[in-house]
Amino acid sequence: MGEKSFIEVQFPVSKISKESYKERKAGSGQTLTGLGKWWGRKPLILVRATILGLLLPASDNPVKDRDIFLKLLTMDDEGLYKRKVKPIPTKDVYRLLDDEEKNKYFIIDEKGNPKYKKGINNKHKEELQKICFNRLSYDEKITLCCRPEEVDNVLSEEEWLDINNHLKTNANSLQSLIEELGKRKFGHIPIVGDCFAGGGSIPFEAARIGCEVYTSDLNPIACLLNWANLNILSKSDEEIEKLKNFQQKVYDEVDNQIQEWGIETNEEGHRANSYLYCSEADCPECGYTVPLSPSWIIDKKINTIAVLNDNGEKGFYIEIKSGVSNNELKQCENTGTIKKRKMICPNCKSETDMTVIRKDKIDSNGNKIYGIRKWDKDEFINKEDDVIRDRLYCIKYIKKYIDKNGKLKEERYYTSPNEPDIDREKKVIKLLEERFSEYQQKGYIPSMKIEGGYNTDQPIRERGWTYWHQLFNPRQLLIQGLLYESIMNIAKSKEEYTIGLLSINKCTDFNSKLAVWDSGASNVKNTFFNQALNTLFNYGTRGLIKLSNIWKDNINSCNFTTHINTIVAIDARDLNTECDLWVTDPPYADAVNYHELSEFFLAWDKKILEKEFKEWYTDSKKVLAIKGKGKSFNESMIEAYSNLSKNMPDNGMQVVMFTHQDVKVWAELALILWASNLQVTSAWNIATETESGGLKDGGNYVKGTVILVLRKQNSDDTAYLDELYPEIEDEVKNQIDSMRDLDDKDDPNFSDQDYILAAYAAALKILTSYKNIEDIDVQHELLKSDSNSPIVNIINEAKKIAFDYLTPKGFDSYTWRTLLPEERFYIKGLDTEKEGVYKISAYQELGRGFGVREYSDMMASTKANQSRLKTASEFAMKYTNDNSKFGHSVLRNVLIALYKSSKDEDANKGKAWIKNEVEGYWNERSKIVEILNYISTLEYIENMKHWEKDAKSAKILLELVKNDGV
Repeated sequence: MGEKSFIEVQFPVSKISKESYKERKAGSGQTLTGLGKWWGRKPLILVRATILGLLLPASDNPVKDRDIFLKLLTMDDEGLYKRKVKPIPTKDVYRLLDDEEKNKYFIIDEKGNPKYKKGINNKHKEELQKICFNRLSYDEKITLCCRPEEVDNVLSEEEWLDINNHLKTNANSLQSLIEELGKRKFGHIPIVGDCFAGGGSIPFEAARIGCEVYTSDLNPIACLLNWANLNILSKSDEEIEKLKNFQQKVYDEVDNQIQEWGIETNEEGHRANSYLYCSEADCPECGYTVPLSPSWIIDKKINTIAVLNDNGEKGFYIEIKSGVSNNELKQCENTGTIKKRKMICPNCKSETDMTVIRKDKIDSNGNKIYGIRKWDKDEFINKEDDVIRDRLYCIKYIKKYIDKNGKLKEERYYTSPNEPDIDREKKVIKLLEERFSEYQQKGYIPSMKIEGGYNTDQPIRERGWTYWHQLFNPRQLLIQGLLYESIMNIAKSKEEYTIGLLSINKCTDFNSKLAVWDSGASNVKNTFFNQALNTLFNYGTRGLIKLSNIWKDNINSCNFTTHINTIVAIDARDLNTECDLWVTDPPYADAVNYHELSEFFLAWDKKILEKEFKEWYTDSKKVLAIKGKGKSFNESMIEAYSNLSKNMPDNGMQVVMFTHQDVKVWAELALILWASNLQVTSAWNIATETESGGLKDGGNYVKGTVILVLRKQNSDDTAYLDELYPEIEDEVKNQIDSMRDLDDKDDPNFSDQDYILAAYAAALKILTSYKNIEDIDVQHELLKSDSNSPIVNIINEAKKIAFDYLTPKGFDSYTWRTLLPEERFYIKGLDTEKEGVYKISAYQELGRGFGVREYSDMMASTKANQSRLKTASEFAMKYTNDNSKFGHSVLRNVLIALYKSSKDEDANKGKAWIKNEVEGYWNERSKIVEILNYISTLEYIENMKHWEKDAKSAKILLELVKNDGV
């Protein structure tokens, strides 16, 4: 296998997780998001750390290896201080100093606030900043720092001397180090490949730190983003400025045209910022035309609402009221006319399911027939007799004026559309009608049909929209068509066409009929604020001035030198380019349907893609996409990863990133990699996911990315199942021991979740190290739908070994093994709570690990992010000596003893209970002592206040039991 890489021996997962999370929380401030939407980009710091970890050799001094790794990532103490961009506030500086230092540098003013003494200059203050910064925790430090990717070549000569001495290199930058390590390992600058490139984090960061990159994806929109990442963001500030000037020219040309037509300016000269539309449908009970919206609150900041008034013609006039009282605003929350897909008529109060409005039916075979009319290719607006129709009901205008001090001011206000507004709306439709055929023919607006699929069926069945342009209203189509036309008229280079096209894509994301009007932010959200194509009853449309920041947003130079970078639109199963390192984030099981969602953009992009990227196709190739579950998915994955294995040198390596915790998914992945001639050498868990979009379930979703490190499998050996178990047990224990030895005692890297993951990896490592395992048929195992698989059983056994081996602090390993599974579940649950984890999924994992199926009686709460076990006092005398094993256990009797001690404030009563009720008390006394000792440590833990009283009782009872009979 050759020398091990750093990432095969250790990986500082805690620090990398924290930096990854910080990057994720930067939202639109992330480096790549400014170029366009993609789903599930991996953090750049994770990619940088992974590639560096693959290239750095593991020496016989693992502590020094880690120090060098952190130094190179500016994640050591010195590096963090160099990244510090915010000062520590004076009051916090004072708090972090000792008494002597406080007296030396500070006085307390009459208000009780610390102030620097006279004569304390900026140099002294900077010294204090550094002293105090070094006293902060890692979490506190990074709140004051920029991200690692935002600094470059900040290491001093002394630091490079230290790095070069350890690595026996002669580098003076990360890029030169990468080149040197690559030449040492592979004979040339390392080539990093990603065949599922998506939004491009992996190729971009690989190129930026000095690698050659091979980038491919089946999807041409992903290829476009990757081309821009590597060929635009690498440009100088001056070249980026020229591209921004191009964007401005396009915008100005369209703005001039819109102002000339007068379609966004009212009779008072005020410019429209946003337009609000709702759907409307006829009530089948009373015949009234009902405007549909889940809420009629328009702007919570300035208390603006819409009020429905009977217009006397079996319909409603929508009145816009601003500055209403908080009480009126609250009442408006419950006046929506669509709830849970049911129309609520304000006139007759009837409730009608939208399936009835749409005339959906069930045929004689039980199949659902969707009744809504399907739109034709040349339609861009609903017909008057359609059952669901669009209606403009509110406009947000900007009024500019000169105040009494002669300063230009802006005021934003909402209004119901008046007759001139309606005339302007009609003019928009007329202008689009005049250009529609030409624009479609030239590719300025989409003409592509929506192909059915998991996500794409929804607009078809709920609105009858069968072509992509029908997801946009006339105003949106006209503005975005004008922008496209202007690009084609002005652009002169591939870079200008590309940046123009990506800007079009951003506008379509923020300006479609699927863009929610957010009354809290008084803004139009983007279409893909979640991973779906949800049809809406109330949506927002941006005027051109509201699109200006979207059009020109966030292109900044990263100013790096690119080596060879290849970008290919190709199926991963068909590529034939060799790379030294393949780093991939593949589609997996129930992941995002990129192949469907990206067609939303592809429908707009065809024209420029055909003109400027002739070597690519302009089809999403959705039929070929690796998706779903089961036989075809597994076979496709084996084909892809077998091909990658073929296309790397014998000493090459791979990293597969994925985000699942299901043991069956792990088992399938093991079989896929095994069948692909790959061997797992290590695995790490990095926290990369943030809470967003309301998509995840109550905080109990998977927040980690698993980093699986792989090499080619070169064994011809066959293993037998009965031989594997002891080998896996040894590997699990060795892995946990090595992680514990390396861990930073003051700032721990690893949690129980990481150790359990290490157990999974250990099982995969052993499994994939053999050519064959007994008579297991890989294809047969991958097709099995149940979980009764020998591979699943092996991984479960590895997890059980880890749970048994992970002895909580304060317990003797022998005592720990003698506890009942229920007792270990409870104590490890408390251990989890000590770490601040209150997720029900943590207890589910513990239950599976210890084989405890029923633990609901032990839980004080199972609410999301509030799940925890009962304290001794909360248990009281419930479930005492019941039929369960836990009810008769030593731990349960200790908890009763604590309840009695706390209740009567008399630990002797607790001692009496234990002596009378615990069978074989004297033989069990050491176990009782360890349990009491463990519980007593909960007293001073900040997030365990609910244990304070019982923990105090445990401390007293512990002494009574220890001294009993002495």
